[in-house]
Amino acid sequence: MTEPQPTTDSPHATLRAEGLTKSYQTGEVEVIALRDVALDLYAGEMIVLLGPSGSGKSTLLNILGGLDTPTTGHVYFNEREITASDEATLTRYRRDYVGFVFQFYNLIASLTARENVALVTEIAQNPLDPVDALNMVGLGERTNHFPAQLSGGEQQRVAIARAIAKQPAILLCDEPTGALDSQTGIVVLEAIEAVNRDLGTTTAIITHNTVTAGMADRVIYLGDGRITHIERNAERQPARSLAW
Repeated sequence: MTEPQPTTDSPHATLRAEGLTKSYQTGEVEVIALRDVALDLYAGEMIVLLGPSGSGKSTLLNILGGLDTPTTGHVYFNEREITASDEATLTRYRRDYVGFVFQFYNLIASLTARENVALVTEIAQNPLDPVDALNMVGLGERTNHFPAQLSGGEQQRVAIARAIAKQPAILLCDEPTGALDSQTGIVVLEAIEAVNRDLGTTTAIITHNTVTAGMADRVIYLGDGRITHIERNAERQPARSLAW
Protein backbone atom coordinates (compact mmCIF):
# COMPACT_ATOMS: atom_id res chain seq x y z
CA MET A 1 0.00 0.00 0.00
CA THR A 2 1.02 3.60 -0.42
CA GLU A 3 1.38 5.74 2.65
CA PRO A 4 -1.99 7.33 3.47
CA GLN A 5 -2.19 10.03 6.07
CA PRO A 6 -1.55 8.57 9.56
CA THR A 7 -3.63 9.46 12.57
CA THR A 8 -2.84 9.26 16.27
CA ASP A 9 -6.21 8.48 17.85
CA SER A 10 -7.20 4.99 19.12
CA PRO A 11 -3.69 3.59 18.69
CA HIS A 12 -4.71 -0.02 19.35
CA ALA A 13 -7.56 -0.21 16.84
CA THR A 14 -6.86 -2.38 13.81
CA LEU A 15 -9.78 -0.73 12.01
CA ARG A 16 -11.41 2.57 12.94
CA ALA A 17 -14.46 4.08 11.28
CA GLU A 18 -15.47 7.70 11.83
CA GLY A 19 -18.68 9.37 10.74
CA LEU A 20 -19.53 6.89 7.98
CA THR A 21 -22.52 7.85 5.87
CA LYS A 22 -23.56 6.03 2.70
CA SER A 23 -26.34 7.18 0.40
CA TYR A 24 -27.30 6.29 -3.14
CA GLN A 25 -30.07 6.95 -5.62
CA THR A 26 -32.75 4.44 -6.57
CA GLY A 27 -34.60 6.20 -9.35
CA GLU A 28 -35.67 9.50 -7.85
CA VAL A 29 -35.41 8.22 -4.27
CA GLU A 30 -32.34 8.75 -2.11
CA VAL A 31 -31.59 5.71 0.07
CA ILE A 32 -29.43 6.27 3.13
CA ALA A 33 -27.75 3.00 4.06
CA LEU A 34 -25.48 4.32 6.83
CA ARG A 35 -25.91 7.34 9.09
CA ASP A 36 -22.86 8.72 10.93
CA VAL A 37 -21.45 5.34 12.04
CA ALA A 38 -18.36 5.25 14.26
CA LEU A 39 -16.74 1.96 15.26
CA ASP A 40 -13.38 0.54 16.34
CA LEU A 41 -12.27 -3.06 15.74
CA TYR A 42 -9.38 -4.18 17.91
CA ALA A 43 -6.58 -6.61 17.18
CA GLY A 44 -7.63 -10.23 17.73
CA GLU A 45 -11.20 -9.52 18.80
CA MET A 46 -14.35 -11.20 17.55
CA ILE A 47 -17.37 -9.00 16.92
CA VAL A 48 -20.85 -9.91 15.74
CA LEU A 49 -23.02 -7.38 13.91
CA LEU A 50 -26.74 -7.92 14.40
CA GLY A 51 -29.68 -6.18 12.81
CA PRO A 52 -32.62 -6.68 10.44
CA SER A 53 -32.34 -6.59 6.66
CA GLY A 54 -31.72 -3.04 5.51
CA SER A 55 -30.06 -1.98 8.77
CA GLY A 56 -26.72 -1.27 7.06
CA LYS A 57 -24.69 -4.29 8.17
CA SER A 58 -23.42 -5.38 4.77
CA THR A 59 -22.80 -1.81 3.65
CA LEU A 60 -20.68 -1.22 6.73
CA LEU A 61 -18.73 -4.44 6.23
CA ASN A 62 -18.10 -3.66 2.57
CA ILE A 63 -16.74 -0.22 3.43
CA LEU A 64 -14.49 -1.60 6.18
CA GLY A 65 -13.16 -4.18 3.71
CA GLY A 66 -12.52 -1.69 0.93
CA LEU A 67 -15.19 -3.13 -1.37
CA ASP A 68 -17.19 0.09 -1.20
CA THR A 69 -16.53 3.72 -0.29
CA PRO A 70 -18.59 5.94 2.02
CA THR A 71 -20.36 9.07 0.87
CA THR A 72 -18.77 10.82 3.83
CA GLY A 73 -16.55 9.66 6.69
CA HIS A 74 -13.23 7.91 7.13
CA VAL A 75 -11.83 4.40 7.70
CA TYR A 76 -8.35 3.86 9.13
CA PHE A 77 -6.42 0.60 8.99
CA ASN A 78 -3.51 0.48 11.47
CA GLU A 79 -3.71 4.27 11.76
CA ARG A 80 -3.63 4.93 8.03
CA GLU A 81 -6.62 6.15 6.12
CA ILE A 82 -7.94 3.88 3.40
CA THR A 83 -11.02 5.88 2.42
CA ALA A 84 -8.87 8.50 0.70
CA SER A 85 -6.95 5.88 -1.27
CA ASP A 86 -7.06 5.29 -5.01
CA GLU A 87 -8.39 2.04 -6.48
CA ALA A 88 -4.94 0.47 -6.83
CA THR A 89 -4.24 1.04 -3.12
CA LEU A 90 -7.65 -0.33 -2.13
CA THR A 91 -6.95 -3.41 -4.23
CA ARG A 92 -3.68 -4.00 -2.37
CA TYR A 93 -5.45 -3.46 0.95
CA ARG A 94 -8.06 -6.10 0.08
CA ARG A 95 -5.46 -8.49 -1.32
CA ASP A 96 -2.91 -8.24 1.48
CA TYR A 97 -4.86 -7.53 4.65
CA VAL A 98 -8.53 -8.55 4.36
CA GLY A 99 -10.18 -11.96 4.05
CA PHE A 100 -13.82 -12.19 2.99
CA VAL A 101 -16.36 -14.97 3.61
CA PHE A 102 -19.81 -14.64 2.08
CA GLN A 103 -23.05 -16.59 2.33
CA PHE A 104 -22.34 -18.25 -1.02
CA TYR A 105 -19.06 -20.05 -1.40
CA ASN A 106 -17.89 -18.90 -4.86
CA LEU A 107 -15.61 -21.89 -5.32
CA ILE A 108 -14.31 -22.84 -8.77
CA ALA A 109 -15.99 -26.13 -9.65
CA SER A 110 -13.12 -27.46 -11.76
CA LEU A 111 -10.56 -27.05 -8.96
CA THR A 112 -10.03 -29.20 -5.88
CA ALA A 113 -10.31 -27.78 -2.38
CA ARG A 114 -6.52 -27.39 -2.23
CA GLU A 115 -6.41 -25.71 -5.64
CA ASN A 116 -9.20 -23.29 -4.69
CA VAL A 117 -7.18 -22.23 -1.64
CA ALA A 118 -3.92 -22.10 -3.61
CA LEU A 119 -5.39 -19.41 -5.87
CA VAL A 120 -5.03 -17.01 -2.94
CA THR A 121 -1.68 -18.23 -1.66
CA GLU A 122 -0.05 -17.65 -5.06
CA ILE A 123 -0.53 -13.87 -4.74
CA ALA A 124 -0.22 -13.45 -0.95
CA GLN A 125 2.76 -11.90 0.82
CA ASN A 126 3.01 -14.40 3.68
CA PRO A 127 0.65 -17.29 2.92
CA LEU A 128 -0.12 -20.47 4.76
CA ASP A 129 0.36 -23.71 2.91
CA PRO A 130 -3.08 -24.53 1.39
CA VAL A 131 -3.15 -27.88 3.18
CA ASP A 132 -2.38 -26.20 6.50
CA ALA A 133 -5.25 -23.77 5.92
CA LEU A 134 -7.60 -26.66 5.16
CA ASN A 135 -6.39 -28.53 8.25
CA MET A 136 -7.23 -25.45 10.33
CA VAL A 137 -10.88 -25.68 9.27
CA GLY A 138 -11.01 -29.47 9.69
CA LEU A 139 -10.76 -30.47 6.03
CA GLY A 140 -7.30 -32.01 5.92
CA GLU A 141 -8.71 -35.24 4.50
CA ARG A 142 -10.74 -33.50 1.77
CA THR A 143 -7.96 -31.54 0.06
CA ASN A 144 -8.29 -33.37 -3.27
CA HIS A 145 -12.07 -33.28 -3.44
CA PHE A 146 -13.91 -31.04 -5.88
CA PRO A 147 -16.72 -28.74 -4.68
CA ALA A 148 -19.39 -31.08 -6.09
CA GLN A 149 -18.01 -33.81 -3.81
CA LEU A 150 -18.35 -31.63 -0.70
CA SER A 151 -21.35 -30.75 1.42
CA GLY A 152 -22.50 -27.14 1.78
CA GLY A 153 -20.77 -26.83 5.14
CA GLU A 154 -17.56 -28.29 3.75
CA GLN A 155 -17.65 -25.89 0.82
CA GLN A 156 -18.07 -22.98 3.21
CA ARG A 157 -15.09 -24.19 5.22
CA VAL A 158 -13.04 -24.31 2.01
CA ALA A 159 -14.10 -20.69 1.46
CA ILE A 160 -12.91 -19.85 4.98
CA ALA A 161 -9.60 -21.63 4.37
CA ARG A 162 -9.20 -19.65 1.15
CA ALA A 163 -9.91 -16.40 2.98
CA ILE A 164 -7.42 -17.03 5.78
CA ALA A 165 -4.66 -18.71 3.76
CA LYS A 166 -3.07 -15.32 3.08
CA GLN A 167 -3.04 -14.71 6.87
CA PRO A 168 -5.10 -11.52 6.71
CA ALA A 169 -5.19 -9.03 9.55
CA ILE A 170 -8.98 -8.88 9.26
CA LEU A 171 -11.61 -11.52 8.46
CA LEU A 172 -15.03 -10.19 7.41
CA CYS A 173 -17.88 -12.70 7.26
CA ASP A 174 -21.26 -11.78 5.75
CA GLU A 175 -23.93 -14.32 6.79
CA PRO A 176 -21.49 -17.25 6.62
CA THR A 177 -24.11 -19.70 7.94
CA GLY A 178 -27.10 -18.21 6.13
CA ALA A 179 -27.43 -21.07 3.63
CA LEU A 180 -26.76 -23.85 6.15
CA ASP A 181 -28.77 -25.87 8.65
CA SER A 182 -28.06 -25.27 12.33
CA GLN A 183 -25.79 -28.28 12.88
CA THR A 184 -23.65 -27.48 9.85
CA GLY A 185 -23.67 -23.79 10.78
CA ILE A 186 -22.12 -24.62 14.15
CA VAL A 187 -19.27 -26.46 12.41
CA VAL A 188 -18.64 -23.42 10.21
CA LEU A 189 -18.68 -21.08 13.22
CA GLU A 190 -16.20 -23.38 14.96
CA ALA A 191 -13.88 -22.95 11.97
CA ILE A 192 -14.15 -19.15 12.18
CA GLU A 193 -13.60 -19.35 15.93
CA ALA A 194 -10.43 -21.42 15.39
CA VAL A 195 -9.05 -18.87 12.93
CA ASN A 196 -9.68 -16.03 15.36
CA ARG A 197 -8.08 -17.96 18.22
CA ASP A 198 -5.12 -19.57 16.44
CA LEU A 199 -4.14 -16.78 14.04
CA GLY A 200 -5.29 -13.83 16.16
CA THR A 201 -7.26 -12.49 13.20
CA THR A 202 -9.57 -9.57 13.93
CA THR A 203 -12.94 -11.04 12.97
CA ALA A 204 -16.36 -9.55 12.24
CA ILE A 205 -19.45 -11.66 11.52
CA ILE A 206 -22.71 -10.33 10.11
CA THR A 207 -25.72 -12.46 11.02
CA HIS A 208 -29.47 -12.35 11.56
CA ASN A 209 -29.07 -15.12 14.14
CA THR A 210 -29.00 -13.63 17.63
CA VAL A 211 -27.63 -16.87 19.10
CA THR A 212 -24.31 -16.21 17.36
CA ALA A 213 -23.83 -13.15 19.56
CA GLY A 214 -22.70 -15.42 22.40
CA MET A 215 -19.38 -16.23 20.71
CA ALA A 216 -18.34 -12.57 20.35
CA ASP A 217 -16.25 -10.26 22.48
CA ARG A 218 -18.61 -7.47 21.48
CA VAL A 219 -22.01 -7.38 19.80
CA ILE A 220 -22.82 -4.41 17.56
CA TYR A 221 -26.54 -3.79 17.00
CA LEU A 222 -27.59 -1.83 13.91
CA GLY A 223 -30.92 -0.37 12.94
CA ASP A 224 -31.92 2.07 10.21
CA GLY A 225 -28.30 2.63 9.22
CA ARG A 226 -27.11 3.46 12.74
CA ILE A 227 -25.38 1.62 15.56
CA THR A 228 -28.14 1.49 18.16
CA HIS A 229 -26.08 -0.01 20.97
CA ILE A 230 -23.04 -2.15 21.73
CA GLU A 231 -22.83 -4.96 24.27
CA ARG A 232 -19.71 -6.65 25.60
CA ASN A 233 -19.90 -10.30 26.64
CA ALA A 234 -18.31 -11.03 30.00
CA GLU A 235 -17.19 -14.36 28.57
CA ARG A 236 -17.20 -15.75 25.05
CA GLN A 237 -19.38 -18.81 24.50
CA PRO A 238 -17.80 -21.62 22.45
CA ALA A 239 -19.42 -22.05 19.06
CA ARG A 240 -20.09 -25.75 19.79
CA SER A 241 -22.35 -24.76 22.70
CA LEU A 242 -24.63 -22.60 20.55
CA ALA A 243 -28.06 -23.91 19.58
CA TRP A 244 -30.84 -22.52 17.41
